[in-house]
Amino acid sequence: MLALPPELVLSAYANGLFPMGKDRHDPAIHWLDPIRRGIIPLDAFQVPRSLRKVLRRQPFEIRVDHDFAAVIHACAEPTPERPRTWLNDELIHTYIALAERGFAHSVECWKDGRLVGGLYGVSLGAAFFGESMFSRERDASKVALVELVLRLRAGGFELLDTQFVTDHLRRFGAVEIGRQEYRMRLRHAIVKGAHFPTEAGSYAYRAFPPSPGRAGGGGDVDGEVPPSAPSGSRQSSTHTS
Repeated sequence: MLALPPELVLSAYANGLFPMGKDRHDPAIHWLDPIRRGIIPLDAFQVPRSLRKVLRRQPFEIRVDHDFAAVIHACAEPTPERPRTWLNDELIHTYIALAERGFAHSVECWKDGRLVGGLYGVSLGAAFFGESMFSRERDASKVALVELVLRLRAGGFELLDTQFVTDHLRRFGAVEIGRQEYRMRLRHAIVKGAHFPTEAGSYAYRAFPPSPGRAGGGGDVDGEVPPSAPSGSRQSSTHTS
């Protein structure tokens, strides 16, 4: 039996808290409830112009829930830019258990048979709690984020919780809201029905197809995901690093 039961974690998320470890090899779990909470408004998601060009090249194979364990272990790996990580073994095991029960999902970028980037998070009602992301190749985690948002929009989600806001996430439209406003939005979202689409293919590549005769789609400007992006069907960062 897990020391950190999945039911406890889901209850915490439903009440506005989320768990973090202090260090990769420290078993202690801390529960956070920030005064200011980061979210990405799904109806105002921004895709930078440079990333639109990347999406039109379709550099990665997009998979969903293909290898959740590999994604979370990659997120837990130290890097030169991030020598310490908040994911410890207890959290890793618990999130894998949540994925096995359908409450956690991964969006993955693959290239030549290798996992090169991705992210994962927890879904509850029409709320999705972005947990962490990683890249082993340039832009892989950014592509995964666009894929995530379009799947959330298509599945009827209302809240994308990033927990904190970084300069990186601000480029995609992330904002901070107060604790009380966050809890109000959370209460509204978790009682709604939503479905996380897991079918093969890429929502992001369909939203940003190659432009005939215009390599890289050079005419793009920064802005919201176009109306032609998949949306309207039902569907279930971020300590996103």
